[in-house]
Amino acid sequence: MGAERHAVAKILCVDDDPAVIVLKTAILEQAGHTVRSCSTADDAIRLLEEERFDAVVTDWRLGDGRGRTIVEAAKSRFSVPVVVVSGYVGEAFQAAEPLADLYLEKPADPRELVQVVDALLRTRRDSASLGI
Repeated sequence: MGAERHAVAKILCVDDDPAVIVLKTAILEQAGHTVRSCSTADDAIRLLEEERFDAVVTDWRLGDGRGRTIVEAAKSRFSVPVVVVSGYVGEAFQAAEPLADLYLEKPADPRELVQVVDALLRTRRDSASLGI
């Protein structure tokens, strides 16, 4: 097979488009991850408070306009790495540049999404094992 196997991770997927949530969830689950999803910043914050996640994949421009809130909370309150997937990557990067770990432009290629999430998780595991 040649592909490196990764440990199953729990991912929070946030997007205000139900079709995008279904697609991202299917892609990440097929890669072996456990996925929880929601469509608003309030629901995302509630889930982050109630459960432990290994990473967050979120849109920037949600219907409630609060993608930045999710990024800030995930990083500062919960120390969870974040991938922003947005049709407005330039805007998101300028607004949250020091916050999110990675940015992907919509529509994200399924393989690229999995590769980016897995690389982020590997980096986090490696840092944890080194005590960083």
